[in-house]
Amino acid sequence: MDSKLIRITSFEAENKLELSLRQAFDLLESKLRPPFPLTIRNPQEYTQLNHAILCGVLVEPHFAKIHIKHLHAIVIDGYQLFVNLVVRSVNELYGKVADSVKDQLIWVAKEMIDVSAVGIDSLLVGLLRQIVGGDFSDGNLWLCFELVSLCLSKWDCLLLEEPAVLTSALYTFLRLLSDHCRIGSNQKLEMLRQLEIEFCVKMLREQFHLSLKIGRDLVRLLQDLFHVPEFKSIWKDLVLNPSEFRTANFSDISQLYSTRTSSRYFLLRITPEMETQLRFLLTHVMLGSQKRYQTWFAKKFLLGPERESLVVDIVRFICCAHHPSNEIIQSNIIPRWAVIGWLLKYSRKNYIEANGKLALFYDWLFFNEKTDNVMNIEPAMLLMVCSLPKYIDFTHSLLEFLLFLVDNYDLDHKNIIVGGVSSAFKILVHKGVVYSLDVLTRCEALSPSLRERLLSLLLNSQGKVPKDLLHLDLPSHSTPSLSLPDLSCRGSPTPSTKEQRKCEREDGLSTGDVVASVPVLDNSVNTSTLHVVAGDNEVDVIDGLVENLAEMIKESYKRGLQALEAILLSITNHCSQRPTSNMICSEDLLSKTTNEFESNGYQLFTSLGSLPDIVECDDEIGSATALITRTFIFSQSERIHEMLLLWARNGFPVGARLLSYASRLANEAYAASCLGNSVDVAKVSKSGMPLLAYHFDGYFSFLNKRKDDSSETFLSASEMDEKSVANLVHGAFTVYRFFLLSSVNILHKETDTFPTKLLFSDLKECSDWKRIRKKNLFCNTFRYLSDLSISEENIIRLLIEKLDYADLMEMQIEIGLKKFSLFGDNPKVIFRLIKNSLNWNCLEQHKLWGLVRSELSVSDVQVEKIILEFFCSGEIDVNLSAIAVGGLLNLCSSCAPTAELVSTIMSSPNNLFPDFAAAALAAWAASNTSMLFDSLTEFAEKLKNKSTDSTSMNSNEIGMNQSAILWLLNYFDAQGMNGSNMFSNFCPNI
Repeated sequence: MDSKLIRITSFEAENKLELSLRQAFDLLESKLRPPFPLTIRNPQEYTQLNHAILCGVLVEPHFAKIHIKHLHAIVIDGYQLFVNLVVRSVNELYGKVADSVKDQLIWVAKEMIDVSAVGIDSLLVGLLRQIVGGDFSDGNLWLCFELVSLCLSKWDCLLLEEPAVLTSALYTFLRLLSDHCRIGSNQKLEMLRQLEIEFCVKMLREQFHLSLKIGRDLVRLLQDLFHVPEFKSIWKDLVLNPSEFRTANFSDISQLYSTRTSSRYFLLRITPEMETQLRFLLTHVMLGSQKRYQTWFAKKFLLGPERESLVVDIVRFICCAHHPSNEIIQSNIIPRWAVIGWLLKYSRKNYIEANGKLALFYDWLFFNEKTDNVMNIEPAMLLMVCSLPKYIDFTHSLLEFLLFLVDNYDLDHKNIIVGGVSSAFKILVHKGVVYSLDVLTRCEALSPSLRERLLSLLLNSQGKVPKDLLHLDLPSHSTPSLSLPDLSCRGSPTPSTKEQRKCEREDGLSTGDVVASVPVLDNSVNTSTLHVVAGDNEVDVIDGLVENLAEMIKESYKRGLQALEAILLSITNHCSQRPTSNMICSEDLLSKTTNEFESNGYQLFTSLGSLPDIVECDDEIGSATALITRTFIFSQSERIHEMLLLWARNGFPVGARLLSYASRLANEAYAASCLGNSVDVAKVSKSGMPLLAYHFDGYFSFLNKRKDDSSETFLSASEMDEKSVANLVHGAFTVYRFFLLSSVNILHKETDTFPTKLLFSDLKECSDWKRIRKKNLFCNTFRYLSDLSISEENIIRLLIEKLDYADLMEMQIEIGLKKFSLFGDNPKVIFRLIKNSLNWNCLEQHKLWGLVRSELSVSDVQVEKIILEFFCSGEIDVNLSAIAVGGLLNLCSSCAPTAELVSTIMSSPNNLFPDFAAAALAAWAASNTSMLFDSLTEFAEKLKNKSTDSTSMNSNEIGMNQSAILWLLNYFDAQGMNGSNMFSNFCPNI
């Protein structure tokens, strides 16, 4: 039976609510006509009758009054059940119902107001939420008109019974007016504008005490209407003559500033459907997979001349009305700041972008940690931080906008705004959203004047941010901070390392006060003036430890390592203190440490290739170099980082040693994880995984020695789950990435050096060390450092040079299982690599094509684009390209004959390896005949359509490969088949 309530297509599933209403109506239709039975009904019958009456009211307008009288006669719950059904109908069905049903919903709302029905406030709010911002369609304007008229006509009743509804309506129509007043003359819109202005002015002048309930966002809405004559006087009184509002206890606009707007008001400008989609995006969609959801959302809700104004409402909703759970924040779900960043970039109109930024920062201006929620301001901070360094211009514009607001938003109350923004920064650091404000104040990519203004704000405001919050000693680079698996009883969860490697998110809530994990950036490090800083007493402690180091080493190597570990932990624990004096120069510390170990026969950061390949000479375990590496991975101490940079500047293979350590750790962690879902720490070393055991031991030792409160101890876990082990491995590679990037910015600032070049150099160094399993080294590089290695010619050529056939075959198997990628998904980049490989020697090319075939045959790369680019480039030498052509032919044989791929083969040029196309078709005919001829049929149909369509490109412009045609003729002849229809479509192109 066709529904009279909603319009649905044949492929849409039935709506359960609509179905229940319709079934109840069909069942009880005969009882919905007078005379009505007066029997007392049980709860089930009463519920079913309410369903039937509502359906009757909505689909039989001519009987609506009779149905309502029937409802009046049977109601026993103050109309609560009936109103709840109407509310559900509005929220779930409004977008699909017919216009006549919408008329009835408004009529029902008026009827329920007249009888003071229970829940009428929810019904009116539900209807207000169906008004779509920026939508100037007749249906949307009609709903605006009906609801503002309802509020005016039912004013007295609503004021007496449901005053909160009037406050909600004021928020809604003030927001809508800012859109409606931007459109030029339109008689229908002009009538609506006048009604909206009449209602809003009436509320503000006569019921200002109700208007105040909106809070500070009332000011934000009114400022958008300052150009409207009727609101100029209101704005003037609000600022200069607050007594004109005749409201007790209201004497200044600052009282509005201090009142946080409830999240329920932000829901008013988001339709239920929009809310559902946004919450789905923010609770289920993984980071990196959001693009198609965002595209769908934009087409659904933001496509239209004025629809972009919704961006402001959505930003406000995300900041203040959607606070994700700890579990969501700690997962790989797309974070709020990323969606807000996309929305701001989506805005093409300057005033919408400005209003969007104001919506993002509005709570910052008046932030009070006693009454405001840090989650409302968290997205703005993370958006600024996480845009570094790739989108530095975006961070710059956001910070500049915030500082502009501080200086210009309200000059008379600038002290409040300065205090609010300073408090916001302070609480963001205190709660752990960022470790320090160094991320902004010491980021050299930001303009000096902007950083100076920010520092001035932080240090000169009434609510000063303590100076110790402005500095934190972490690796001085704009990359994410390390995430270690926290097995302690008090440790706060941290984001997954996968997110951090992508630099896409660093936010995370703990069960305590920690909100997020964000890196501290310090690009100001200069290797000529590196310092280790400690507190007044700690300098003497570190000095004493360094002086005793030689004595300890002479006593025993083990004692020397204990002394070195004490030095490293002292530096790590106290490097956040920055007095103006009592500094220990990093070069002095490094020189003393190096000399003391060398004088006793041990060289720090030596090349592993210079050591014998025996267990006793395993320098990655239990050595001074290993201890420094391990401590740096866990602590990310800036001082240790600076020392490593100095060693690297002096020619030590620090990067290669870090990479080797991380790769070996990954190998052993993989082997350990294969043993079961959890890893028995005690049995790891006995299973041939000594580095993993050494790393575990250091991890738990580091946690225990860094604990702040002796009454709270860390767990000395005997087991670690797979995720924790994986996080340890990710952490090691993250630290290596830190070191690479800081080396580029600090050690190689004056040269044209890129991270990939340094990675290649480290890989070359490592691959020359006999003790390293080269296959694992390269696999781990592409697995954990994919953005620096994928399709990099030098790295792939080095891989091919260093690996033997057995290792290459193992790698091909892993690539086929999609454990990692060598070439990525960009056909142009892959073609460029193939083109450059034509100058390699024959053996290298054969090895390359084995890898290419293994990956591209199981990937989503459009192989046809690579083939087309190859044969149509016009720069290919026949002699040089023979191996590549053979590789492409084998690749075609491994791929399914899709319509696109077959079309490319059929139209490939005849001048280069003319029988290539025929060979590809022959291979497919033997392996996938059915799909091949389906694709050929589709290709022939396309040619036919193009030849008959006068508006299309002339089909003669499409060249046909002669060998493909001849092969098809011979094939049809050999099979006794008739291919005349297909060939008739090919003929114009032959």
